[in-house]
Amino acid sequence: MAVRNKIKEFCGSRAITPYRLWKDAGLAPKTAYDLYNNPSQLPSSSVLSKICDTYEVQPSELLEWVKENSNN
Repeated sequence: MAVRNKIKEFCGSRAITPYRLWKDAGLAPKTAYDLYNNPSQLPSSSVLSKICDTYEVQPSELLEWVKENSNN
């Protein structure tokens, strides 16, 4: 997994529940809960844009690159 979402950490730092994320950003309930509960679930560009616009944050607050383990 080279990129993961940090939405659970982001929400935790702002006391935002998955329900509040869904309502505030106008996401589908399943999308909000999937992103919150599964770091490997990546948001589409439109979902990422909605979240960034809603909370006025940069995408880097929601996504991070993680170095993959290499067995060289």
